[in-house]
Amino acid sequence: MDIRLQSVSHSYGETEVMRDITLDIPSGKIVCIVGPSGCGKSTLLRFIGGLEKPDQGDILQMGEPPRNCLNPLTYIFQDFALLPWRTVWGNISLVLEDHDIRGTRAKTIIQDVLTRTKLSDFAHALPKQLSGGMKQRVAIARALAVNPAVMLMDEPLSALDSQTRELLMDDLIALWTRTPFTAVYVTHNLAEAVRLGHSIVVLSRRPGQIREIVTIDKPLADRSYADADLEAQQKHLWDLMRDEARAADAELINV
Repeated sequence: MDIRLQSVSHSYGETEVMRDITLDIPSGKIVCIVGPSGCGKSTLLRFIGGLEKPDQGDILQMGEPPRNCLNPLTYIFQDFALLPWRTVWGNISLVLEDHDIRGTRAKTIIQDVLTRTKLSDFAHALPKQLSGGMKQRVAIARALAVNPAVMLMDEPLSALDSQTRELLMDDLIALWTRTPFTAVYVTHNLAEAVRLGHSIVVLSRRPGQIREIVTIDKPLADRSYADADLEAQQKHLWDLMRDEARAADAELINV
C-alpha cells in the first residue's frame, strides 16, 4: 500500500506549522523525515496515521494492504509504550486480542515475531527486567504482529545510548532485508537517516516545506557505520539544515 500526501498545510492558531507538503511513500521502502526542531515532522506523522487532520490537503492510501494485515497503520514510539504488568508475550498478544485473535493462531504469530526480533528467550520477562534496547525490540515485535501496511516510527531510537542504537539499526536492516516493510521514520539523527532511509525528506524550519528529497540507492544490507558514501550524504543533509537549525533553535528559545 502506497501513501500519497497532496498539498498538505496546517496551522495551530496563528502559527503556521507546515505548508504545501506533497510526498509519495512507496510500498516496501523506508522514508525518513528530517528537519529542524519545530518544523512539523511528528505532526506530519500524526496526519499520516489519522490521529489529526490537516487544515488543507489530502492524505491518500493507495492500493491494498498486505495479506492478513490487521492494522494498516501502526505506530512505534520513542517511549516504547509497553504495559509494565504484562510480559513480553502479553504486550504482543494485546494487539491480537483487540482483533479477537487468541489460542493457536495468536501463539503462531507471537512466536514468529519473537523469533524475528531475537526475543524468544525473553517471552516471559516483564518490561522492568529489560534494557531500553530490548524494550524497543518488544515494541517493534508488537507492531510486526499486526502485519501493518505502513509503520509510523517517531524517533524510535532517540532514547537509547549510541551502542544500543547501532545494534537496533542493524536489527531493523535485518528485518527489512528478510521481509521488506514500508515505514515513515521521523528522526533528528542524520546518521540514522542515511543508514535506514531509501529516501530522506528534508523539511525547512517552520512552516515546514520540503527543501529536498535525497535518494540513497545503496542496498540497506550494504550500509555500515563509517561508510564514506553515507558520511558524504550525511554532510550534505547537515549542509542543507545547519543555518535553519540554528534559526529554529533561536525561535524555540524565544517562544
